[in-house]
Amino acid sequence: MSTLRLGSREHRDLFCGAFVATHRTYEPAQLPWPVLGADAVARLRSLPFWGEALATERETGAKITAYADTVDDPVLQAALALQGREELRHAALLETLTTRYEIPVVPRRVMPLSENLHQAFVDAGYGECIDSFFAFGLFALARRSGFFPEPLLTVVEPILEEEARHIVFFANWEAYTQIEGGRGPKALRAGRALRYYVRAVRRRLGAFKGVKGGSGFTASGATDVAIDLTPEGFLQTCLRENARRLATFEPGLLRPRLVPALARLTLRGLRLIRSRPHAEGAGPSGRRP
Repeated sequence: MSTLRLGSREHRDLFCGAFVATHRTYEPAQLPWPVLGADAVARLRSLPFWGEALATERETGAKITAYADTVDDPVLQAALALQGREELRHAALLETLTTRYEIPVVPRRVMPLSENLHQAFVDAGYGECIDSFFAFGLFALARRSGFFPEPLLTVVEPILEEEARHIVFFANWEAYTQIEGGRGPKALRAGRALRYYVRAVRRRLGAFKGVKGGSGFTASGATDVAIDLTPEGFLQTCLRENARRLATFEPGLLRPRLVPALARLTLRGLRLIRSRPHAEGAGPSGRRP
């Protein structure tokens, strides 16, 4: 079998076709929402991010839906429109959850659509690549710690599955559109990705200032999930869960790579720092070996 050429029509048909084929049909209100005990409900109500999460999903769904309407390519347009509907369904699922368990939501105004919808979609895509990497790990930690009841985690699992689909779709869409637009060299695409990741990080840091506890589950979840965890353990969990969730996709498709690469680099740095006192303290003289 020949190697898939990035930027080709075959590449487009593969990542769009895989995205559409793996879409799941469900209505949030009809999911098997469990009856929760008082302690579980209290934990849900104590989390600070519901308003921010709802507004973010609504904004993302609206901007992707609007952007899809501007795309002429019918294959890309259909996949983008589907992603917009899935993002809006995420908002409906969160709204159903907060209503069902009477969780107080501090509303946050939904920002108006940008005039540059293409730019808005690119920003959303890179941001989602960051958020999903950490959300995969936090979801696994929530399951391990018992912070959320297992039946509830099963109900909200579709959000995690769809986020994995979204970031794989985006990584391939970004490569396809850049190559088709004449920006094919890998170094140019890597530099562009780095710029957009920096923009995404800055936006999240700005959001931290205005929202108590952070701007979402990925921002505040590590401190809210009751589990004794080191930074190394957290990054290891995120890397493991990211690899597990993205391993199910077609081997020829691209995956987001920069965030996992930075996490591995950070992990190596943490391990080096942790081992350094042992090396410096070796021997009776206290000198380095």
